Amino acid sequence: MMNTSVLNNESLLDFYDGDLFPPCTETVCSIFSIKILIPITIVCLVITIAGLIGNTITILIIKRYKEMKTTTNFYLSSMAVSDIIILLCLPFDLYRMWRFTPWIFGKFLCKSLALISEGCTYSTILHITALSIERYLAICFPLKAKVFITKRRVKIVIAFLWVIALLSASPLYNLFDNIRVVNETDSSKTIWECRYTKYASDSGLLMIMMWVTTVYFFCPMFCLTILYGFIGKTLWKNRNCIRGPNAANRERSHRQTVKILAVVVLAFVVCWLPFHIGRLIYVYTTSIHVMRISQYFNIVAMQLFYLNASINPILYNLISKKYRTAAYRLLRLARPDERAYNVIKEETGGHTEISTFTHNEYITQI
Repeated sequence: MMNTSVLNNESLLDFYDGDLFPPCTETVCSIFSIKILIPITIVCLVITIAGLIGNTITILIIKRYKEMKTTTNFYLSSMAVSDIIILLCLPFDLYRMWRFTPWIFGKFLCKSLALISEGCTYSTILHITALSIERYLAICFPLKAKVFITKRRVKIVIAFLWVIALLSASPLYNLFDNIRVVNETDSSKTIWECRYTKYASDSGLLMIMMWVTTVYFFCPMFCLTILYGFIGKTLWKNRNCIRGPNAANRERSHRQTVKILAVVVLAFVVCWLPFHIGRLIYVYTTSIHVMRISQYFNIVAMQLFYLNASINPILYNLISKKYRTAAYRLLRLARPDERAYNVIKEETGGHTEISTFTHNEYITQI
């Protein structure tokens, strides 16, 4: 979310007027009042702490327990890393809300934060799409998926996704710069402001990057809708064809998956759509009054954006019994007799699988 807030604030710097916005003080230089800044800061800090703890636990669970090292969980672990990095950028967004000028963190962070935040955002979206494709293959073409989807190949895919995401976001490094400007209160002094460069605006790079981020949202959303439609159709057709000693459990798992599929797309839209709407408003807005109103919209979008990076471990815990059991083992909250492997894994045809976790994990990533 660093990108949207920064971009809008940079434009506001050109139009800042004491009649429209609260006056700058030694501690606050924001378009928002203290009554808005304090509760927003508290909410964002809670989201950050919960997200950092939850995603760290997810990584440790998958790294520590051999039975949790499935191909699906590799995606989840990589996404948890991405979410942690995104959440570590949140304090800088909060700083920009409190003081959009001056910038005190230096040139490197000014130029790098947008790249890091955007790159991790792209990575998360690509992971969601790749994971959904894997689940589509596993449910609709289980025999082929068993041969084609291997741990080694999934690790290569994950590395490839990170490379594509960072390359897509790399132009953002040259989009911003730490610019020295004259202090409005004392013309004999200068201050540093992290702003997008004149070249970025004149060359059209700014507009291009705005559309790149929009494409990164709508194309995956379209793919997810199609994939989940095929998955739901396959599960519905096979609902009465499941046989075997564990047929009832598998059928129950399938029904749960179908019910949650609609929530997957809805959660994706709710968390990400406001973020992209705010960017489109910025691109096409020239009125400072409209831009000021859009800032209040961006507050909600920012919280949803960071909430998406912190809520996944909570969803794992609510949906997956196996994740809860692994978390209890990691945090030493369960008694020794409750940590037995038969709670975590099932023996199916001589192969160890995390069957329920495999069906539900990919659902919680949106």
